[in-house]
Amino acid sequence: MTELQEVQITEEKPLLRAPGAPDPGKDAELIAAKLLQEQGQKHTVETPYGVVTITIHGTPKPKRPAILTYHDVGQNHHSCFDTLFHYEDMQEIIKNFVVIHVDAPGMEEGAPAFPLGYQYPSLDQLADMIPCILQYVNFTSIIGIGVGAGAYALARYSLSHPDTVEGLVLINIDPNAKGWMDWAAHKLTGLTSSSSEMILAHLFSQEELSKNTELVQQQRDILSHATNLPNIQLYWSSYNSRRDLSLERGGDITFKCPVMLVVGDQAPHEDAVVECNSKLDPTQTSFLKMADSGGQPQLTQPGKLTEAFKYFVQGMGYIAYIPDKKLSQGGFILHDTPVPLTHRLSVQCRIGRREPLTLTHPVPEQRGRGATAPCPHHGGVLLSAGPGDKTASHL
Repeated sequence: MTELQEVQITEEKPLLRAPGAPDPGKDAELIAAKLLQEQGQKHTVETPYGVVTITIHGTPKPKRPAILTYHDVGQNHHSCFDTLFHYEDMQEIIKNFVVIHVDAPGMEEGAPAFPLGYQYPSLDQLADMIPCILQYVNFTSIIGIGVGAGAYALARYSLSHPDTVEGLVLINIDPNAKGWMDWAAHKLTGLTSSSSEMILAHLFSQEELSKNTELVQQQRDILSHATNLPNIQLYWSSYNSRRDLSLERGGDITFKCPVMLVVGDQAPHEDAVVECNSKLDPTQTSFLKMADSGGQPQLTQPGKLTEAFKYFVQGMGYIAYIPDKKLSQGGFILHDTPVPLTHRLSVQCRIGRREPLTLTHPVPEQRGRGATAPCPHHGGVLLSAGPGDKTASHL
């Protein structure tokens, strides 16, 4: 009779784990979730005016709007916003929100050129695509961040759907339609300059172009190698055919939410943003004019813009406390108390002042559509929102 032998069998995938042992499956899910958060989920949304591509980061938070971004001509959401949204301090803010990046039709990475004769949407129609996007992602309200043409589209959407917009950050917005003189100048420029060069002049200051900065070189390289350059030209044409927003301080056509206007010192759209500021409700509007930022402050000064956005969102009641922080780039320190009743902004200038300048601003206790705290001034000129709007306070 054969003798029985004891054989040790070890399960490759045990059904039960020892108490306290790590769960490999759960760890893998966490890693996948983190990668998904970093890379974003790309979706295509059908609208009456064509297909639009969106990229979603984060998971929904109860009773919070989504942050929705819209880029400028010659850019997509990566080239326009990655520098800002990957900034470390910005990560601390947006972790509390879902972020929806919108790529205008045909502007997403790898987009093929539209066929000849394709009717590109107007900026008004681009704005009318946003309700379809919000319905697709099941959100009822947003905080919009737009640059240039994207800022115009968000502004137009806010005017037609005021109840769905809780705040706007408009960078380099030009609310005016092109006049006959502008149209003639544009046509003459088009005879001597390529569309790529005109777009560069739209994006960057003359100083940046003359110095041929690294950002200018990168953007020129993107445009020269863009397989979707015909699409970019169509977006550019729609921007130049925009209608006047017809904003009027104290009138019926105005924003119903807090607005932060941002422009760089000596930027191509500096005068247009100043004029826009003069047409808005001073109790709802903050104006941030940033020195040494050129035409793309979200790319050249992400730290300063992040701090301003943090203050802006806190004024809306979504961030209850901003700890003391000193930014190396701005030469100022922000101080705040845990109770969001009053903000104290200490601006310590390294040049021209020996003593810190302290300002006190009221902030609403609860989120709503009331007045918000003015944004802190970051190294440029903060224009008053008073009747004249031409007086400036140098901090």
